[in-house]
Amino acid sequence: MAESNPPIVDRADRWQTLAVVVVVGILLWLLGPVLVPFAVGAVLAYVFDPLIDRLIRSGFTRTWAVVAVSLLLVLALALALLLLVPALQRQIVELIESVPRYVAWYNEQARPWLSERLRLPMETFDPEHLASLLRDNWERAGGVLATVLAWFSRSGLALLGILVNIALIPVVTFYFMRDWDHMLQALHRLVPRALEATVSRLAREADSTLGGFLRGQLLVMIVLGFVYGFGLMLAGIDFSLLIGLIAGLVSFVPYLGGAVFVGTGLIAALVQYGDAAHLVYVLIAFSVGQLLESFFLTPWLVGDKIGMHPVAVMFAVLAGGQLFGFLGVLLALPVAAVAMVLLRYAHGRYLDSRYYRGAARATPGAIAPVALEPRVVDAGGRAFEIPNSAEPRTE
Repeated sequence: MAESNPPIVDRADRWQTLAVVVVVGILLWLLGPVLVPFAVGAVLAYVFDPLIDRLIRSGFTRTWAVVAVSLLLVLALALALLLLVPALQRQIVELIESVPRYVAWYNEQARPWLSERLRLPMETFDPEHLASLLRDNWERAGGVLATVLAWFSRSGLALLGILVNIALIPVVTFYFMRDWDHMLQALHRLVPRALEATVSRLAREADSTLGGFLRGQLLVMIVLGFVYGFGLMLAGIDFSLLIGLIAGLVSFVPYLGGAVFVGTGLIAALVQYGDAAHLVYVLIAFSVGQLLESFFLTPWLVGDKIGMHPVAVMFAVLAGGQLFGFLGVLLALPVAAVAMVLLRYAHGRYLDSRYYRGAARATPGAIAPVALEPRVVDAGGRAFEIPNSAEPRTE
């Protein structure tokens, strides 16, 4: 049964809604850096709300369920810090110490090959000068921690702001998880009653799309990072954990994670071994990761949740970063997921409108438009038209 059209909203209400949207957008743009911990807390609360609801159904109160999930997150974070941070710091130090070796490989092998094959004016780039600057600054700083502290010491306000944001994230996340249902009910009560049915349906579709995507994509990033890092470690490539972690973290942008892994992995293999066998090992690790992602991880964990073209995903991430900085990058894909639900709804309304069907005006003697059957738009954004056997009618 076709859904009835929602009540018509008058022009004044439409302008009022547009004004509210514009004001909210300006505030987000102005308060972007301040809103980062609140955005992170809201995303974490949204991701873990189903687990909290499951604990509540098993007999926990809301507060104790939130406490249990918070303790689980703290334990997971502490375990990751204990296992990953020392290894990452060691690999970063080794990478800095290996800069002269990479510079020598570039000058002796890569630079002549590029100059011969691509006819590039390589004299415009002086890697030895850059490497010496990096090495001198690193030695004066005394390591990763000293470099970070030296940078922070030049801006006490920046250090204070970052520390406050980091400290706010667990506090904000706890309160968001505890009061999530109350906040949703408060938002639901603010929806105009004339639009309540439509808004509720769109909110359910957005929740199904966004929830599955966020939780699934997070697991895909973690698994890919470990697969890439473990593959390079089996091949004996230096900096395997660092390369795998970076490739996994940026894999939410289509093709970027694979490109980072292949580029850095091949360079590391060439500098360390200089033979074709280890290049093949890197490509095998990349192929295994891509097969797992394409045939198992993405279909099972994510699926076609957003229904966006990869180019549109890249544009959303870049546009979010350009407009709102780190906050925009963080919220780009969630906002895009909700936007796709709204666009599919608008697309369906347009196909069902008098303007699209050509019923606004009728010219005497003209061929009347064919009566189209209603189109059904599924969750993936694909439109299916029921065949119409009626022949065009003439007046």
